[in-house]
Amino acid sequence: MSRKCDICGKGPQFGNQVSHAHNKTKKVRYPNLRRIKAIVNKSAKYIKVCSRCLRSGKVQKAL
Repeated sequence: MSRKCDICGKGPQFGNQVSHAHNKTKKVRYPNLRRIKAIVNKSAKYIKVCSRCLRSGKVQKAL
């Protein structure tokens, strides 16, 4: 299962979680993905879209 937006390509971000004692552990931040039915190439299809693409209107929802 891909954790990537089908519209903008936003995926997981990797980094370190740094404590007060400066201990570093790996941290992963995932995008806020929603599975929606959208119109792709004049047909309705389920795609994974991040909330930013939904909010900005980059996706035309199918009814």
